[in-house]
Amino acid sequence: MNSQTEPKILPNDLPAHLTQLGLHAIASGCDDFIARATKGRWSAHVMLEELARAELEERAQRGLARRLQRSRIKRFKPIADFDWNWPEQIDREVIDRAFTLDFIREGRNLILLGTNGLGKTMITKNLAHQAVVAGHTVLFRTAAELIEDLQVDSPELRRRRLGQYTRPHLLCIDEVGYLAYDTHAADLLYEVVNRRYEQKSLIVTTNRAFKEWNEVFPNATCITTLLDRLTHHADVTVIKGKSYRVRESEQERAARRSKRCPKKTKKPTSRRS
Repeated sequence: MNSQTEPKILPNDLPAHLTQLGLHAIASGCDDFIARATKGRWSAHVMLEELARAELEERAQRGLARRLQRSRIKRFKPIADFDWNWPEQIDREVIDRAFTLDFIREGRNLILLGTNGLGKTMITKNLAHQAVVAGHTVLFRTAAELIEDLQVDSPELRRRRLGQYTRPHLLCIDEVGYLAYDTHAADLLYEVVNRRYEQKSLIVTTNRAFKEWNEVFPNATCITTLLDRLTHHADVTVIKGKSYRVRESEQERAARRSKRCPKKTKKPTSRRS
């Protein structure tokens, strides 16, 4: 009669087996986990609870990193650095309310309208980051990047890419109006807005008033319908003022001039008694 022995897992093999099971957090700190369990005399129940907690935390971190990478937000200044006193007009209440992310849960849109250099992109990227941290899927693209991505000859490839712009909980389209496009570009933008209409949220930044969008997309027949669907369930906030970037550039130039030409201090004149 052949006796069957149970397969043994050598200590050096344990991290590899844990990794195969998808237990990456415990696999990377296996020795430390065992040491803490031994020192604390954990029961089997406590050990399983600690294992589950560590794995959930690690998966949440990996999920956050993955969503951030896919969002294409890239670098941005934190909203704490935003100078609310610089714009001549800004509806802070609307923007503060947007940071609650209720508009995403309600499938509403947010449109930031204003001239260049007033922080529209900065606000948008901070909102996008907040949404990612809250567990939402996000995609940030400029209007030029989005339209170029969709201008492909293959109808099948275009459908797949339209799907990529339809799926995220929040789609941010930056800089609409900075360049002029043809009628086909307007149709592609309309298709994106239409697919998300009353379903998922958009943030759009533009430097052109809606009445000027016909100049951005000349001869496009879908502009009226596009704007109707974009603004139907939306908060539109207008930001007015001078470019903050111009102000920063002027301050930097002044600082460089002062370094090159330091002010000479007058020597005190000696007084004779």
